Amino acid sequence: MRTTDRILDLDLATPRPTLAARLTAWLVSLRSLRSALRNHRAANRLIELDERLLNDLGLSRVDIHEVLNLVSYADDPSPHLKRIARRRSENSLRGVRAE
Repeated sequence: MRTTDRILDLDLATPRPTLAARLTAWLVSLRSLRSALRNHRAANRLIELDERLLNDLGLSRVDIHEVLNLVSYADDPSPHLKRIARRRSENSLRGVRAE
């Protein structure tokens, strides 16, 4: 075996993440979980709004209930709700009637 072959073998070893990198990853996941829980509580409070306000947001109670049943409690429901509201808004601008 030549020296260059041995050097290449040593370069393939993957370094272990440092303690700082592991702590940073843990803090990021903790913040993500905290944000998801906060947004889940906010989505639950949306149900208390009247139909007129929900319509202004581009949502309905059925939409909110479906999304809350779809995601787990640790998942963030806001991207789903935002997608529904955006789609309804785009359809409204195109003149497509709501179902």
